[in-house]
Amino acid sequence: MWNDLFLVYGAYILTAGSPGPSTMGIMGIAMRHGRRPSAAMAAGVVTMSFAWGLIAVTGLAALVIRYAQALAILKFAGGLYLLWLAFKSARSAMQTDAAPLVISAGEENLGAMYRRGVLMHVGNPKAILSWVALMSLGVGAHASTERLALAFGCCVLLGGLIFFGYAVLFSTAPMVKGYARARRWIDGTLSIVFAGAGTRLLFGR
Repeated sequence: MWNDLFLVYGAYILTAGSPGPSTMGIMGIAMRHGRRPSAAMAAGVVTMSFAWGLIAVTGLAALVIRYAQALAILKFAGGLYLLWLAFKSARSAMQTDAAPLVISAGEENLGAMYRRGVLMHVGNPKAILSWVALMSLGVGAHASTERLALAFGCCVLLGGLIFFGYAVLFSTAPMVKGYARARRWIDGTLSIVFAGAGTRLLFGR
C-alpha cells in the first residue's frame, strides 16, 4: 500500500513542481509584486487543484472527460486567458526602463490575484487528466476509501507546500533584486511560456 502511495506522491511532486503556466505565474508575481500577491495567486491555484483532485477521486472525472464539449470550452477559455497573460508579459518585457513595475490598484487586490490563480488552473483541462492518471497510478480502480483519502489529502498538502513555497522563495530579496536586473528577460520568458501553453490549449488535440 505505502509503496503505491509513495509512487503517487513522487509523481505528484514532479508534476506540480515542474515549470508550467501556474508555477511560472506565481514566480513572476512574487518577483514583481512581492509575497502577499503571489501567495494569493498560489491560494487560487491550490483551490482549483483541490477541486480537480476531488472530481477525479469521486469519479466525476469520467463524466467530464466523456463530454468533449465541456473540455473544449475549458481549453478555449484557458487558451485565451494564457494568451492574454502572454501579451501582458511581452508588453512588460518591451519596456526599456529598469525600474520595478508600479503595482496598479487591480494588482494590489489580493482577491483579484486569487481569482487569477483560479482562472489559470481552471482553464487547463490537463490538470484533471493529471489527477486521474495519478490516482489510477498507485491506488487503482478498487482502492479503499482510506487509501484514496491518503492519496488525495497528501497530494493536496504537497501542492500547497509547492505553490506557496514558490511564492515565498521567489519573493525573497535576492530574487527580487535578480528580477530587477533581468526583468525584461524574465518577462520575455514568461511571455513565451504562456503563449506556448495557450497555443497548445487552443490548437492541440
